[in-house]
Amino acid sequence: MNLPININDLLTARTVEWERLEFKEGWDPEAVMHSLCAFANDFHNLGGGYIILGIKEKDGRPVLLPKGLKSNQVDKIQKEIIALGHKIQPFYHPIVVPCTYKRKHILVIWAIGGQTRPYKVPVSLSKTEKRYAYYIRKTSETVIAKAQDEKELLTLAATVPFDDRMHHTAIVNDLELGLIRAYLQQVKSALFDASTKMNFVQLCRNMNIVDGPNEYVRPKNVGLLFFNAEPFKYFPQTQIDIVHFPQGPGADSFSERIFKGPVHNMLQEALTHIQHQVIAEKIVKHSDRPEADRFYNYPFIAIKEALCNAVYHRSYEIREPVEVRIMPNCITIGSFPGPDRSISDKDISEFHFASRRYRNRRVGEFLKELDMTEGRGTGIPKIIREIDKNGSPLPIFHTDDDRSYLTVEFPVHPLFLEESAIPRRDTGQVTTEVGIKSGPDRDQVTGEVTGEVTGEVTGEVLKLLNTLSDKPMTRSQCQAVLGLRGQANFRDRYLKPALQMELIEMTIPDKPNSSKQKYRLTEKGKRYRESIK
Repeated sequence: MNLPININDLLTARTVEWERLEFKEGWDPEAVMHSLCAFANDFHNLGGGYIILGIKEKDGRPVLLPKGLKSNQVDKIQKEIIALGHKIQPFYHPIVVPCTYKRKHILVIWAIGGQTRPYKVPVSLSKTEKRYAYYIRKTSETVIAKAQDEKELLTLAATVPFDDRMHHTAIVNDLELGLIRAYLQQVKSALFDASTKMNFVQLCRNMNIVDGPNEYVRPKNVGLLFFNAEPFKYFPQTQIDIVHFPQGPGADSFSERIFKGPVHNMLQEALTHIQHQVIAEKIVKHSDRPEADRFYNYPFIAIKEALCNAVYHRSYEIREPVEVRIMPNCITIGSFPGPDRSISDKDISEFHFASRRYRNRRVGEFLKELDMTEGRGTGIPKIIREIDKNGSPLPIFHTDDDRSYLTVEFPVHPLFLEESAIPRRDTGQVTTEVGIKSGPDRDQVTGEVTGEVTGEVTGEVLKLLNTLSDKPMTRSQCQAVLGLRGQANFRDRYLKPALQMELIEMTIPDKPNSSKQKYRLTEKGKRYRESIK
């Protein structure tokens, strides 16, 4: 078994104990157990560390005339280390490598940052001791995490992100050198030239897309997502579905394109399709000046940013694709799950999506290198800038209380609507239509259009009125036409407001929970809908 670092590099006259290195002259099971726990918790994400048994330290430096371990101790200590691993909660087992240094036996314990952090261990190995504690490294010391440190360990180090975990059913050869070299060339990495001569496993280690000791090297999930031609075999539904509804989602005809492959290639192909097949331009000429104005049905950069964010922030554990729905009056981009719970409804309504916790940190790193995303919470402001520049309506964000999904809706530019008059709204709200740029401010629809409707007629309510224009429909039928998954979202944002304003009514009002319940327009709703038309 080999270490990722040469033993001689660990033991030099310049070496000192620090957060990743600890020396012990003899075998002290309790101290080793605490240090193992600390390295496994990897509080500062340094990658764990090393405990070297058989070498004394003085003032933090190794004494390089080692006392060593007795030959008959080495096997016994290794078995005891296995037993200590079962005392750590959850179980944790380091890599133990017997070595000979200056003709003395030593043991190097390689403790990698754990996959299931945080870890805790008994404070003492005494049979009467029942207290457990979380241990972390502070400079060269192993200490119990207290107060704020424990809180941060529990909240920020609860698990290793999915994309940074080892994939145990895959092997290194599932990573393709051609895809790796194409990526390195695209990002102008210095590794590109060295990749033809470098050992393949070492190349993958340098890119941090594999993990494990040399005899059990396995790809990380992020490696399979980017550098395997068919990542959907490992992560089902890793794809982008683009569905065209030329007559709307209620019509019989639609077309579908499915994009698969390495994440960055799949994303680029989907964006190219949207740019060439969906984005359209209109030129408005003016009699009073020679310059014409150019407008697009959708600002492509905003669509690109939203789709990149969907691929970046989706969960690859959930078997649902990223879906782009192209309809006559809007484009929607949906992914699962929704935004982090640390982002409130108020944050979403104000277009503030900043979060400390990222679902796929490594996916974000690779996309950033490819200039497909910027990270640092800049995506939404960029979308808003591009929308304002094009004079398009602001986007609508749909989610639910459980944050089980997120759908971003981009209304088409008014010039591309068959009917140019649509209601105007003020600033954005969660799952609420926000509307057309109108000078420096935005006007708010507050009813009074017919003299009957009072209260705020939202974009969602108007869509429901249009859905029910022909005949009564059940809740599930309405949701299907509107392309909505969450019942709570439909009930709270569409159904309840329309019922409260008496724009729609139940067909069986005395049995509101009936399985045969349908909804239809009231006379008031019909008049309001006609006045909007």
